[in-house]
Amino acid sequence: MTIATASSIEQLLGAKAESLLGFKNPKISKERLHVPGPDFIDRVYAASDRNVRVLTNLHRIFFTGRLAGTGYLSILPVDQGIEHSAGASFAKNPDYFDSANIVKLAIEGGCNAVASTIGVLGSVARKYAHKIPFITKINHNELLTFPNKFDQVLFGTVREAYDMGSAAVGATIYFGSDQSDRQITEISRAFAEAHELGLATVLWCYLRNSAFKKDKDYHVSADLTGQANHLGVTIQADIIKQKLPENNGGYEALNMGNSSYGKFDKRIYTELSSDHPIDLTRYQVANCYMGRAGLINSGGASGANDFEEAAVTAVVNKRAGGTGLISGRKAFQRPMADGVKLLNTVQDVYLAKDITVA
Repeated sequence: MTIATASSIEQLLGAKAESLLGFKNPKISKERLHVPGPDFIDRVYAASDRNVRVLTNLHRIFFTGRLAGTGYLSILPVDQGIEHSAGASFAKNPDYFDSANIVKLAIEGGCNAVASTIGVLGSVARKYAHKIPFITKINHNELLTFPNKFDQVLFGTVREAYDMGSAAVGATIYFGSDQSDRQITEISRAFAEAHELGLATVLWCYLRNSAFKKDKDYHVSADLTGQANHLGVTIQADIIKQKLPENNGGYEALNMGNSSYGKFDKRIYTELSSDHPIDLTRYQVANCYMGRAGLINSGGASGANDFEEAAVTAVVNKRAGGTGLISGRKAFQRPMADGVKLLNTVQDVYLAKDITVA
């Protein structure tokens, strides 16, 4: 296996290379973090209250694929058939209407795991569940109701995920939404059941509230997404999925004028973070109990510069102390060979020994 170096990744980063690879002075030092590594399960997860079966499934996930044994994760998530509608998601490549191709891409792409719906994974479980770890999503937001609503509702059960041989269950909570209280209650109970049965837990900690869009879109602010992460680890998510932060100051913006929202300390923006993307992401990691729960950032939508954007996201996540990338549309909305190449590009960042935690 050819392992990329910082110099080869640098070409993909382009004009951002110097800023991302040369960043040396994060506000929160790496010595405060529980950084990923080959011993992460023994060093971090084994100190928790997770039972032996959970640790076994975490080991399956962390020791599968090209990143096996590194402490880093590359996961293929394909739940967009529900979340974004199947037609909108698979029109670029209709092969992925076939659930088997989703799992095949994850295997050929060298991923640690594949994350998808009860239906997708259940339809091919006997063929693939023993070949690659399944992360089975149990709730979704559907876009068929008119007018569209935004609410994560249960589509399946933890027991179904367990019976099909899944290594973990996944779920989404729309923190900040009107329905968040119900979602928190539902998923905290589901995660407790999952851990009892020996499954690991992965939480998509997304923000959803129209009030979060002001002068900027604070759905991707470091302070608000960081707090969402902190709520996620509170209900014992083993792995947190979060969008890469693009700005900061969500609490400040929502407290302007006569409004009153949440509680914050201005040192969040001065002593705990800066405007640099690695610092913003480091704050997300800090809110995951300083990295005790792994932070994986999402790859985002497919576009004209997918390979560059994927490399940038991976470098930011890795140098911030994150645990990996979960990239879907950039991979499956193209021919399979190109999707494999995209996934391998992400993995190369985590395999490059000269790209280190800042």
